[in-house]
Amino acid sequence: MAEYGTNLRAWKSAKHFTSWLCLAPGNKISGGKLLSSKTRRSSSRAAPLLRLAAVTIGRSGTALGAFYRRLSARIGKQKAVTATARKIAVLFYNAIREGMTYQDQGAAAYDERHRRRVLSNLQRRAKSLGFALEPVPSEVADS
Repeated sequence: MAEYGTNLRAWKSAKHFTSWLCLAPGNKISGGKLLSSKTRRSSSRAAPLLRLAAVTIGRSGTALGAFYRRLSARIGKQKAVTATARKIAVLFYNAIREGMTYQDQGAAAYDERHRRRVLSNLQRRAKSLGFALEPVPSEVADS
């Protein structure tokens, strides 16, 4: 709170806030091609604290912890820390500026929501290719 105070009106949106914290990727594009998307170094003391909170949350049984674990398995721990810290910053911004309350659904609910999203994407892709997906009967799936 000492870094930015209680009035977050200086930033128009959560995207501006996370960019100021250097938690958003700095896309370098030339000729329509993405050359680099590293995050910048931050002089703010809030960014390292958010990263530390992200690492700690990664060990918890919350939805944010499940998000961190899923990303760290896929893209690596450093990028997962930055992505989770950005998500925490967005939640903080919305809580302070908009008065939003955050209700954690837990890791199981996050995993189920992710599973449903992956399944619907697979069904959509199969349909676009002219196929239809059907669930495997439970007797066959158990063997």
